[in-house]
Amino acid sequence: MTSENASPAAAPTITLAPLDVDDAELLHAWWSEPVSAHELGQWPRPLSAVREQIERDIDDTDHDGFLALLPDGTPVGAAALAEQNMSDGTATVRLLVDPDHRGRGYGRAALNALIDLAFGELPLHRLETLPHTGNAAALALLARAGFTHEGIRRAACLHRGRRYDIAMLSLLRPEWEALERLRSWDL
Repeated sequence: MTSENASPAAAPTITLAPLDVDDAELLHAWWSEPVSAHELGQWPRPLSAVREQIERDIDDTDHDGFLALLPDGTPVGAAALAEQNMSDGTATVRLLVDPDHRGRGYGRAALNALIDLAFGELPLHRLETLPHTGNAAALALLARAGFTHEGIRRAACLHRGRRYDIAMLSLLRPEWEALERLRSWDL
């Protein structure tokens, strides 16, 4: 998902733009790619279902989906704050990097931008995410972003006839505040 050797100074600039129904074909292609489908633990869905999901998410005040864009407007991934509960101050983080753009630091920049939005602009206190335990790239990225490993949901995902464990990770607002890195609005 990201380059292990990318220094903070070399981090690419990513802008988050709200998802629109017109983005369905792009997301459909990314979600249908076999490695991405496996890592996300979801079945590839028809394009019409992706469009319908985006429409529902746009209307859902508990879900904010974004395209991760380079400064020239090239989409390199998608990110979301899902299952937002403003009363409790919680949300679930989701991130997907375009398979053709992995290994360039875009995942890290997109994740940081999403975290900065959650804690810098919204009244959230806790972010959580649930990657497969075998998704080493995602686990490393999340650890570098400050997420803490909380536990394992054993055999919680069925994909292609096989059960997978899901890792539970979280990041709290005070932990984000203590991170020594530039915020996305400073880049």
